[in-house]
Amino acid sequence: MNLITSVKTCFRKYATFRGRAPRSEFWWFVLFFMLGSIVLATIETALLGIGDVSHVRGGYEWHSNGGPLSGLFALGMLLPMLAVTVRRLHDVGKSGWFILIGLIPLIGSLVLLYFYVQPSQQGSNSFGASPEGGPPPLP
Repeated sequence: MNLITSVKTCFRKYATFRGRAPRSEFWWFVLFFMLGSIVLATIETALLGIGDVSHVRGGYEWHSNGGPLSGLFALGMLLPMLAVTVRRLHDVGKSGWFILIGLIPLIGSLVLLYFYVQPSQQGSNSFGASPEGGPPPLP
């Protein structure tokens, strides 16, 4: 799966919390979200004056305080990001409710990151068939 396919799939499944999402779909969509946020924050800084570029020893530093474009983008991406995250957890055999582990400072994020980088479970699991196909699991 590539970036375009991943973004199309995630928008097609905008609020679908059932099923599974392979690693590539999840990570390409995360990259799309991050790049979109950076581009919009840069536009807001350049055109709207929202944000700050300051000179520091050895270079420059940029701070974005958030603005209307970034805020609308983040709001629009909330449901598809949650949905693909839940489907990714399903793909490794975890309930979507495991996303709440992220509320535990530091440790929760590390545990979720561990789940996100795990390979897909082969064959079917309790959340559906493998999105990448492959052989059925061994008995």
